[in-house]
Amino acid sequence: MDLAMIGLGKMGLNMATRLVRGGHRVIGFARSEESIQAAVKNGAQGAHSLEEAVKMLKAPRVIWVMVPAGQATDETIEKLSNLLSKGDVVIDGGNSNYKDTIRHAALLESKGIDFLDSGTSGGVWGISEGYSMMVGGKAEVVEKMRPIFETLAPAADKGWGYVGPHGAGHFVKMIHNGIEYGMMQALAEGFNIMKSKKEFGLDLAKIAEIWRYGSVVRSWLLDLTARALEADPTLSDIEPWVADSGEGRWTVAEAIDHDVPAPIITLALQMRFVSRDKENYAARLLAAMRNQFGGHAVKKIE
Repeated sequence: MDLAMIGLGKMGLNMATRLVRGGHRVIGFARSEESIQAAVKNGAQGAHSLEEAVKMLKAPRVIWVMVPAGQATDETIEKLSNLLSKGDVVIDGGNSNYKDTIRHAALLESKGIDFLDSGTSGGVWGISEGYSMMVGGKAEVVEKMRPIFETLAPAADKGWGYVGPHGAGHFVKMIHNGIEYGMMQALAEGFNIMKSKKEFGLDLAKIAEIWRYGSVVRSWLLDLTARALEADPTLSDIEPWVADSGEGRWTVAEAIDHDVPAPIITLALQMRFVSRDKENYAARLLAAMRNQFGGHAVKKIE
C-alpha cells in the first residue's frame, strides 16, 4: 500500500522504515532536509512539501501524520483538508488530545475525507519489536487500512486493534500513558529504597535481572530498567529531571472530570514536577516553619 508519512522524528522515521521493509511505498516529508534524507536512505521517497507529498500519491491517498500534538497537528490537518479529496484517508498516529482528535475528524469528514486516530506506543524499539496501536474511527476504514497496521504491529494479529469511534484511539493511549507514569514511579521508588539499604550492598542491576524472569512485576519497563542499570548502576551522569508529554496531565484531568479516583497516576505526575524544582521553595519554607514552631535545626547552604 502507498502512503505518505508526515513528520520524520525518531518514531516517524522508524515507522516509515518498518513500512518500507514490509513492502509498502512510503513518501516521507518533514521540515528538516536531514530528516527527509534519512528517510530516503532507509528506502522511502522524499517530498519537500506537504503539497508534493500529496501529489506523489495516487487516489485514494493515505496520509499518516506523526507531528507534535497541538498547533503542529492542527496546522497539518487544516492544510490536508484543503489538499486531499473525498475518499482519501488521514491517520493521526501522534499523541493528540482526544478532544482535538474529535474536532479534526469532523473537519475532514465534512469534506468526505476519512480519518483515523491511532494511539501508538513502542518508542525507539518499535522498528524492531513492532508498535502497539489503539485505533479509533470507523471500523470499515480501519479494515481498509489493515495492511498498514499489520505491518507496523508486532504481528498481524497482535498488538493492535479497533477500540471505538473517533477519539477513542487517542483516549485509550492517553490512559495507557497515565498507567505508564504510575508503573515507572513504583519501580523508581522501589529501587531507591533498596539503594538506601547500604548495609546489604545490594546489586540493583542484578536484582532487576532476577525480577525479569518469573516475577509478578516483570514487564518491558523492568527490562528497560535492567538495561539502564547494567549500563550505569549509579546513574551519576543523568540529571534527576523528568519530563512529561502532557498525556499524564490529560489523564488526571479526565479522572477529575468523571469523579474517578486516580491517586497513583496523579501522584506520579506530581513527582515529575518535583524533579524539575531545583529551587524547591516549598521545602525551604517547610524547614523554616519547623524552625519557627519547634526550634528544629535548619540546614544552611554553604
